[in-house]
Amino acid sequence: MRRLFPEAALKTALIAQARIQFGQDVLDVGCGTGTLTLMIKQSQPDAGVSGLDMDPQILDIARRKAEQAGEIIILQQGTATSLPYPDKNFDHVFVSLMLHHLTRQDKQQVLREAFRVLKPGGELHVADFGKPHDSVMWLISLVMRWIEEIHDNILDLLQVFIADAGFHSIEETTRYRTVVGAVALYRACKPMRN
Repeated sequence: MRRLFPEAALKTALIAQARIQFGQDVLDVGCGTGTLTLMIKQSQPDAGVSGLDMDPQILDIARRKAEQAGEIIILQQGTATSLPYPDKNFDHVFVSLMLHHLTRQDKQQVLREAFRVLKPGGELHVADFGKPHDSVMWLISLVMRWIEEIHDNILDLLQVFIADAGFHSIEETTRYRTVVGAVALYRACKPMRN
């Protein structure tokens, strides 16, 4: 899978677009085994980094990775549609390759929750399947759009959902061609005032 899917490059680009600063607080929603979470912490050791996932066994793997790397990361079990954090708590929220697993309503709820827990001026960073931008990606999308909940992504609705959640300055920063379809990176900002 690593040869077919540019996971490391994608995650590196997602972190780079965030420009995480000293002392900022970062949340990785749907952190899985903690690969991205650990990369975030290693990119800015003085940031407070948290990861959230609903699977306790997967979180155990993430904890072992953090311990082996000697990094302190707060890992918590919970659901992305009801984040167990107070309002205005994080400077950055990452959602990487997770939204395509969710129904439309859950995608929208996750984005509303990300908005809620971000501080004013905080940033959302999303990596997920996106709109095909060439004929090869379009052909792949004909098959992929019916797998899981990718259809909304292929229709380029993620940016609409992000805007509907309250974010502004939404931009697609990068896109990748992969054997499973187009993957896009997005950045959006929570306004300083509602």
